[in-house]
Amino acid sequence: MRWPLAIGVCVLVSAGFSPPRPQSTQRTNKNILRDLCELCGEDLRSSGSAPRSLSRAEGAMIDLFDGKTTAGWRGFREQTMPAAWQVVDGALTRVDKGSDIVTTREFADFDLTVEWKIAPRANSGIFYRVTEEEPQMWMCAPEYQVIDDRGYPEPLKPVQKTGANYDLQPPAGDATRPAGAWNTTRILVDGSHVEHWLNGVKVVEYELWSDAWQQLVSVSKFKDHPHYGRAKQGRIGLQNHGDPVAFRTIRLKVLR
Repeated sequence: MRWPLAIGVCVLVSAGFSPPRPQSTQRTNKNILRDLCELCGEDLRSSGSAPRSLSRAEGAMIDLFDGKTTAGWRGFREQTMPAAWQVVDGALTRVDKGSDIVTTREFADFDLTVEWKIAPRANSGIFYRVTEEEPQMWMCAPEYQVIDDRGYPEPLKPVQKTGANYDLQPPAGDATRPAGAWNTTRILVDGSHVEHWLNGVKVVEYELWSDAWQQLVSVSKFKDHPHYGRAKQGRIGLQNHGDPVAFRTIRLKVLR
């Protein structure tokens, strides 16, 4: 990183310091200040365009999908990646019936962002802190609902709409873009605290394991699944609900 040194030189020049120079190349302090400050600005812009590589302990931003391969993913309760998921136009895409998929790595507390696009009438979901004690992913992990709110062929309850804490809490409002358009999801999980964001709008906020959460679970489809939502660490999961859906720019910041 050269720009901190250049900034220091800028300060010296502005204070009246003029570095020695040959008679044949004499320049004014004003010109030197201009050139050095342009150098500072160029380096500052460069440092802002490419994120610094951070260690995991510093809260590194991790790319969970490289846009080219399915590396880092496998089938739920499987050792390999199911053929039903392929990379299409830089997106991790469900192309056929088959398994849900999960990351090969586990995470505890994190800030996840995902871009997704769903076909008309389609349904999917993003799961977090996924464990594999149960035969189906939805039986063990909380779900951020992804669905075509406007075009789904069956009536939707509020707790089944996009951004919902599925079957427990509805989204606070409708921030969806139409089927076929890219949406941006953010999921913040910090200890027991969870937030769902959709296209820059916070739509759900809750506390895992709280009395209120326990009450919601007790009257939901998860009431007979003792592992549901209990894990403090797990995988990120993408659902194959039988419909076309694509995910890209899947990035996660480790909080601790």
